[in-house]
Amino acid sequence: MEHKKQSEKLGTESIPKLLRDLSVPAMIGMFVMALYNVVDTIFISYGVGIDAVAGVTIAFPVMMIIMAVSAAMGIGGASVISRRLGEKRDNEANQVFGTIISIILLISIIGVIASFTFLEEMLILFGASPEILPYAVEYMFPIMLGTFFFSFAFATNNIVRSEGNAKFAMMTMIIPAVINIILDPIFIFGLNMGVQGAAVATVISQAAVTVVILRYYLTGKSSLTLKWSDLMIKWSIVKEVVSVGLPAFVQQASGSIMMIAINTMLIQYGSDLYVGVFGIIQRILMFTVMPIIGVMQGMMPIVGYNYGAKQYGRMRETIWLTLKVVIISSVGIFILMMIFPWIFMRVFTSDLIVIDAGVDAMRIMFLGFFVVGVQVVAGGLYQALGKPKPALILSLSRQILFLIPLVLILPHFFGVSGVWMAFPIADGLSFVLATVLLYKDRDTILVKGEEELNQIEAATLTN
Repeated sequence: MEHKKQSEKLGTESIPKLLRDLSVPAMIGMFVMALYNVVDTIFISYGVGIDAVAGVTIAFPVMMIIMAVSAAMGIGGASVISRRLGEKRDNEANQVFGTIISIILLISIIGVIASFTFLEEMLILFGASPEILPYAVEYMFPIMLGTFFFSFAFATNNIVRSEGNAKFAMMTMIIPAVINIILDPIFIFGLNMGVQGAAVATVISQAAVTVVILRYYLTGKSSLTLKWSDLMIKWSIVKEVVSVGLPAFVQQASGSIMMIAINTMLIQYGSDLYVGVFGIIQRILMFTVMPIIGVMQGMMPIVGYNYGAKQYGRMRETIWLTLKVVIISSVGIFILMMIFPWIFMRVFTSDLIVIDAGVDAMRIMFLGFFVVGVQVVAGGLYQALGKPKPALILSLSRQILFLIPLVLILPHFFGVSGVWMAFPIADGLSFVLATVLLYKDRDTILVKGEEELNQIEAATLTN
């Protein structure tokens, strides 16, 4: 059957072709997703103002917590599923999938309850000043009501990619982005709904793609099948998925804590204006890191499948090619951001004060970008191999171990500039850590022959 072949080709097709076929759709999908975040911010900036951008920036950590749980389920599940498919254990792959769907339903119920009970208190806790709190509440209330759509779409995107169907995974990112971009001006300007209009447009777009994804699974186009019996939560599966997905959860959740720390320090040492400036730069940062994450996501199912199928030569070829591609990409983006930062700021605002503050901040924040690729790939690699400890260390490193302490310490000496300086320093330290871990595991991951690897595996099983 056609949909079974899409998984099997992970073990047979040439690596450069596979990596291209899986990465390019992931990149396009993520670019479009980043684009709709960018368009959201542009419409809010021009339609409501920089305070509204600051309000959405303050609200963003709440969304990141929802995404953190979805990422743990999606990326952890994708790793387990791709290895089960590689081992030809299709029924178990379906059970993993069913359990993930049920966990997402539980998350969604919690999100809806939170929207009616403690949303305002949570946003104040996350650093909302009295001026920007109304914007943050207006934006987050519809988003929280639509938790199921966000969580389902976010988690299943990784699972679709884990069975080798990158083109459909790309479509699940493009569809909501296009709908959102069309609906934004209608709700923000046409219906005069302001910030809330942007949120409602986002929820509708995610609901639309949820219907498309459900249809994909229910009409038999996937290598996986969705049955009622598989929806029973199996805690042994949850444990395995969470252990692999924990780094992704930590990364997203620590991103939320990082945002709270940054917003708090910017208000303390600067003003609401700097929160708005950071909101714009964060969108630019998301846009620039997308190609690197896209290549990493293309790499993960190939590595997971070939590791499960014991085709270690193919696995190593994939890793080396991925590293080359992301290093070239990150160096190119670094050069672009150093030479033309004002071009990117002008897309979001015509306010010269905001542009000037943004250009200064961008040049500092992107100073260490040329080493970002290695750290991203290393984290994805350990997740794909089902090695949670090094993956967890890497996902913790940049944000929790390095960035958050630097954001809290440096402003005491350098003011607002200290917040921006934290980024390149954290990038450099994370790169060193990723390089050390890869070097330590070089025999297994990068250079060993197949026979030696089989001996290592046999020794591991007997211990």
